[in-house]
Order: sequence, then structure tokens, then C-alpha cells
Amino acid sequence: MINNDILRRLSTLLGFDDEKTRAVFKLNACEITAEQLVCFYKEKDDETYVELLDVEFASFLNGLIIEKRGAKEGPQAVPEDVLTNNAIFNKLKIAFSLHADEVIETLELAELSLTKYELSAFFRSISNKHYRDCSDEVLSTFIKGLKIKLQG
Repeated sequence: MINNDILRRLSTLLGFDDEKTRAVFKLNACEITAEQLVCFYKEKDDETYVELLDVEFASFLNGLIIEKRGAKEGPQAVPEDVLTNNAIFNKLKIAFSLHADEVIETLELAELSLTKYELSAFFRSISNKHYRDCSDEVLSTFIKGLKIKLQG
């Protein structure tokens, strides 16, 4: 999925205004200007559109974890340079404090059924033989399920 689209959907889902969204970025030491954020929210065919880099989006997701769960002891999480759908899915699972059963229920709210085994494959190490790439469809469906769950 496109980072900009996910950011837009999450900000809307959580009711974050621009100031709050920028504050979440800042929780993981990433400064985003108001102008940058506006450009991130633009449609891809708009000439002022700016692509949200993986490292910037990882900072937002790490900040979201801090926002939802509180800061942890020790050094802050370092944002990844390359962000996969699997990493995004895992960070959202952590931010919303969801266990496997709750993730499955969230997906089912958006009409996608997965077993615990299928779900756990997304969160395994990439070198594990049971690892499976998380598709755009699964990630999008999870976000849709979160929306249904939170706005219930």
C-alpha cells in the first residue's frame, strides 16, 4: 500500500487533526511541517503531492505506539529505512494492543477470515519457512476492520 494513503486513513480513523498527526510524528523525533503534511494528504496525481518516505512513516507508526501505549524505558525505536506491509501490520497490532484473536475478529468485521496459523505467518521472521508476505488487500482490510471496531 502507499504510505500516504495509510497515513490519511489512520489519521481520519483516529480523529487526528493536522496538529495531532504532526505531534505523533514528533514522538519518534521526526519533524514534519504543516506544509509537508498537506502535501502527504494530496492525491497522487496532484502536482504538489509528496511521497511519504518509509522512514518517515515508520516514525509515525512508532510515535503512534508511544501515543497509544506510552513510552518504553530505554532508547526509542529507530525507524526502519524500508517498511513492508508486514511491518506496518505488526506496528498497528502493537499500537492497538491487539492479540491474535482480536486481530482475527477485527479482520472478520471487514469480512476477511484468517486462521491463527495464517495470521502468525505475517509476523514471523522473513527467514522463517512459514513467513508470508502481507498483501495490500489484507492490510487494507485490517484498517477497514479497525475503523468498524473503533467507530462501532
